[in-house]
This record gives sequence, C-alpha cells and structure tokens, in this order.
Amino acid sequence: MRKVLFIGLVLILAMVTGAYAADFPKRDITSVVVWGAGGGTDTCNRIIAAEMQQFLGVNINVINKTGGVAGSVGMMYGYSRPHDGYTLTGLSESNVTAGVQGGWDKNFNVWDVFIVGGSPDVISVTPDTPYKTLKDLVAAAGKAPGATTFSGSGTNSANHLAQQRFDKLAGIKTTYVPFKGTGASNTALLGKQVSGAWSYTTVSVQLGNQVRCLGVAMEKRHSKLPNCPTFKEQGYNLVSGAYRGIAVPKSTPATIQKQLSDLIGKINKDPEFIKKMEDKGFAMIDVPLSQMDAFMAERKAEYGAIAREMGIVKKK
Repeated sequence: MRKVLFIGLVLILAMVTGAYAADFPKRDITSVVVWGAGGGTDTCNRIIAAEMQQFLGVNINVINKTGGVAGSVGMMYGYSRPHDGYTLTGLSESNVTAGVQGGWDKNFNVWDVFIVGGSPDVISVTPDTPYKTLKDLVAAAGKAPGATTFSGSGTNSANHLAQQRFDKLAGIKTTYVPFKGTGASNTALLGKQVSGAWSYTTVSVQLGNQVRCLGVAMEKRHSKLPNCPTFKEQGYNLVSGAYRGIAVPKSTPATIQKQLSDLIGKINKDPEFIKKMEDKGFAMIDVPLSQMDAFMAERKAEYGAIAREMGIVKKK
C-alpha cells in the first residue's frame, strides 16, 4: 500500500462522454471554496487559480461558500451550477471520502478524484501554554477527560477526523470545537479560546512563532518545521493530512475534464509552483488519474471506521 497520505490539490475527473470543447474556456471561471478564507483549502485554491489564469487567458474568480456539515453548502452550490467546467468546487478530502450527515452523503457518488499534493495534520498550541510537549498535553487530557479543547475547521472535517483518531490512539477524551474554516480556527487558538488546535503544516508555517507545533502527522519531519517532532517519533502511529482540491461533477464533458487535468498536471511539474506550495507548508505528491480509484478506495477504508463511529456515514 502506498504511504501517500497528504493531499493538497484535487481535481475531480469522471470518465463520461461529452462534446469536444475546442474553445474552452471562452469566459471567466468561478472556483467555489467550501471552507473559509485564509484556510488551507482556500490558500491552495488561490495559488492554483493564479497559475491556471496564466495558461488559460481568463480570470479564475475564487469565492467562499461556507456552512453546513463538512462544507455541504459550498458543495451543493457548486453542483447546482451548470456542469460545463466554468464552475469549479474547491474542497478537502473529507468532503469526498467521509460523507455527510443528514443523507447528503449520497451525492458523493458524483465525484471522482485526481490528486497532486497536500498538507499534513498537526497539533498546535500558543507559546505561553503549559503544554510544552505532546506528552504534557496527553497527560493533562488524561487527568480531566473532555476539559482539553481543540479548535478545528468544521464539524466532520479532516481536523475533526484527526482529533477523533488521535484520542483513540492516545486513550484520551478531548473536546473538538468546530469553526467555519481554518482561518476562524486560528483566531480561536490565538485568542486562547481553546487549549490548542488541530490544523495543518500550512497553518504552522503561516503562523510561525505565534504557535508551538507539538506533533506532525508525517513519516518524517516537515522541512519548514524542523523543530516539530512527528507523532510517530512520540509513539503514536498517526500519518495523515487534508486532501484538498478542485472538483467538477461527473457529468462535465470528459474533454473539458481532460483539459483541466492536463493543465493541472503541467502546473504541478513547474518548479516555481512547487516552491510556492512548499513555502506555504504543503507537501507535494503526484498521483496520476489512472491510480485515482485505488487511491481513494484506500482513503475511504482508512477513514471509514472512525467516520462510522462519529455518525458521519451509516454503519453497515
């Protein structure tokens, strides 16, 4: 099994028939981000949108449509627009693999995935916190179940899944406090409204000395966060991250999907683009379209058990 767990940019591509769009695009494109401004999904989409504009010769207008469970408001909005490639939906992996409460999970069947990069999970605290190490935090949480609070980017998001997985690994009970995107979660952390935050390497790089990273869910330490030990180093087998991307519905003409896929594949090999992403804290990876079904099946299996325990998807 490939140990590729960090996803930063996702293009949803399904094999459907459609007329060849030789003149695509002939007008501006809208990218609807389902999480709040300033978060990892938003940052990722704005970087790729700027690169796409240079190649396509049209504007990519990024807007944020937040709310609902696991970004469902933005996803529903994106899906409600014409399936012609002129509306992209910027989302994270949990939107696709976990499902959503209230029966909306059935609509996940309309998306497939092409992946090229990502951002690993981290636990962050403010520098003045009594938690100097992950061991300190786990000890405190063990003494007072539920009293240790973590902010994160939404209910049933990748942050929420990571918090649930770590609680299980560490044998503790913490309280997850959902916010509308990573930006709002950061504000709560810096404002000391919570004990810490479940976020990403991108956030730790962005906030710099404003936060202390207690653990990163990677096989090896991130080059931009050399002082942050991995969870594995500290005895917890947690290697995970957010799966971010740009989506179009299956019924989008296959030729348009291929145009977008080829373009993103080209951009993903550009050294300047790679540097921009890595400088922001993303971990780049390239998974070709031919491997997407197998890749996403692994991700769904990985998160399936904990998602069922959380009630995100129905228990079989």
